[in-house]
Amino acid sequence: MKGTIVNVIAIFLGCSVGFILKSKFPEKIGKIIMQALGLVSLLIGMQMALKTNNILLIIFSLVIGGIIGELMGIEEGLERFGEKIRSKFKGNTASERFVEGFITASLLYCVGSMAIMGALKEGLSGNPDILYTKSLLDGVTSIAFTAAMGIGVLFSTIPVFLYQGGITLLAQLIKDFLSPEVINEMTAVGGILILGLGFGLLEVKKIKVGNLLPAIVVAAILATIFS
Repeated sequence: MKGTIVNVIAIFLGCSVGFILKSKFPEKIGKIIMQALGLVSLLIGMQMALKTNNILLIIFSLVIGGIIGELMGIEEGLERFGEKIRSKFKGNTASERFVEGFITASLLYCVGSMAIMGALKEGLSGNPDILYTKSLLDGVTSIAFTAAMGIGVLFSTIPVFLYQGGITLLAQLIKDFLSPEVINEMTAVGGILILGLGFGLLEVKKIKVGNLLPAIVVAAILATIFS
């Protein structure tokens, strides 16, 4: 899990720099940063989504995964977790956007293709190079996120560690079932979720992306069955 550990450290360092710079960022600068990140999220999401070779599989994955996530209340659970952490901080440390920063950063860092493919590659071959690259990107992004949304972004390191680390460990158990086609469909679903994040960052429409996370697992199952 070296790649995941480096990723967590990079986010932590980026958040530290962003928190120091936060007071020097006028509100209008923070807003334009969020818009820029939103547009980039849309671009990344579209690139990932186009990897699919079976649009019906994607539709069923999102529908079934969304139902599962809604019944499980994943988004609400993330919000409660963020509020619980926030309640332990006083004064300037807890910004109004604490929970939003925690959820947005957690989802953005977890559902990308690099998170999935990097964790899988390290688990299957022991090579963490993709996660090292992701660490650099996440570190830079976390500076902007923290400056714009507050210290809540720092606590995204918890789900990042659990999610990527879990995939790395799980990859050893299911490596015989993961074909390139399966990974492509998982990546495509992840791309659509990042599109949802992008719309939220741009304040176009708030989408419960957290409740759609099970769609990635559903896509893997359906792609394995039909490939």
